[in-house]
Amino acid sequence: MTFKQQKMASYWVLVAPGLILFAAIIVFPVLFSFSLSFTKWNGYGIPAFSGLENYRTIFVDPVFLHGLRNNLLIVVISVFGQIPLGFLLAFMLHRKMVKGTQFFQTMIFLPITISPVVVALLWNQIFSSSGLLTALVRNITGNTQYVMKIFENRSLAIVPILFVLLWMYTGTYMIIYLANLQKISPSILEAAQIDGASEGQMFSRIILPSMVGAIATTAIFAISGSLKAFDLIFAMTGGGPAHFTEVIALYMYTNTFKYYKYGFGSAVSIIIVLLSVGLILVLQAVSNRIEQKYE
Repeated sequence: MTFKQQKMASYWVLVAPGLILFAAIIVFPVLFSFSLSFTKWNGYGIPAFSGLENYRTIFVDPVFLHGLRNNLLIVVISVFGQIPLGFLLAFMLHRKMVKGTQFFQTMIFLPITISPVVVALLWNQIFSSSGLLTALVRNITGNTQYVMKIFENRSLAIVPILFVLLWMYTGTYMIIYLANLQKISPSILEAAQIDGASEGQMFSRIILPSMVGAIATTAIFAISGSLKAFDLIFAMTGGGPAHFTEVIALYMYTNTFKYYKYGFGSAVSIIIVLLSVGLILVLQAVSNRIEQKYE
């Protein structure tokens, strides 16, 4: 065996276990779900081929369309809420614009260390019809009959969940940005200050260009996480009332494991994958253009 062959053999020995594991837990389930999405199957017997019927049913189902709308709102609050707010907080702490930076850093990051189920139960006690927010409004307004009815509104029922998601995950992005800000040489910022640059100028001309890669990466995390959002919503509302807080992952779970429509659930999962890939490709195209602008 030649040296080149030995090198190639050692390469495959090292890479093969990872490839096999990746194929077993990622590639095979996706391909199996894709093939199953064209069938009707309740988990027993041989799946019956149904063509595109599952997909046609999904895209005319108002429950799915409302869940898609809710997921897109979660994407918006994640990309345009959690990320900018996390970046702003990281910038303020890094530049020591407030006292007690360690305290604020810990308190902002704390929510992500709590189980989503526990978070859901805690916020349920605030937003419920007899919860803390209702009691607070009654005390302020003097209206003892006031009852919070936001969950009864089809359009606004998702708003409390969006607020909880913003509160819970902003700290994660703050820590990521804070770590990346610490990589910027202090001498560069000091030189800019000596030259008379303001905080706004340093932010827009030094800090922001150096953080484009980190922002793009966190945006990918935000999009993929938003489209598979499940645990917090399942524990907080279960998609109710009347599917007002339904999301695609919950829709898939209900149809697959409650109604035993495995082919239908596989079709929903493929739609989630395609949405994630599509949005991430758009994001990468935008981030590449921004990076080229700052080069």
